[in-house]
Amino acid sequence: MTRSISRSAARLAAVQALYQQEMEGTPTARLLHEFHHHRLGATIEGETYADAEISFFDDLVEGTLARRGEIDELITERLAKGWSLERLDKPMKAILRVGAYELIARPDVPMASVISEYVDVADAFYDQREKGFVNGLLDAIAKAARPAA
Repeated sequence: MTRSISRSAARLAAVQALYQQEMEGTPTARLLHEFHHHRLGATIEGETYADAEISFFDDLVEGTLARRGEIDELITERLAKGWSLERLDKPMKAILRVGAYELIARPDVPMASVISEYVDVADAFYDQREKGFVNGLLDAIAKAARPAA
């Protein structure tokens, strides 16, 4: 499997893990263990999940959780007037949080690649309108986080 496919799988899994953590309050260590041993590369209900780059997945999940306050502030500052983070549904919050984390903490990954990847993740959950929202919001965060890029 190529690195880009395993990283794409890690991004999708990180979004799923953060969604699960928000829904159930699963402790981080247990969440990572569950994904390492029961989700990544596993076949569940006839659906085979791609193997993910484990260290990248762990960084996305742990980093996003560790910097959640900072990330939520970055997202909130860029929402339209009258909107709050609480108005966004949980899958959207997870997509934006992980995408924002990668933009601010992973300068080794090109900005355009990060944005494109999370627009693709949004495609698994949403229609065109929401994909445009993810694209626009992450682009605004990228411009603030990586002004020289």
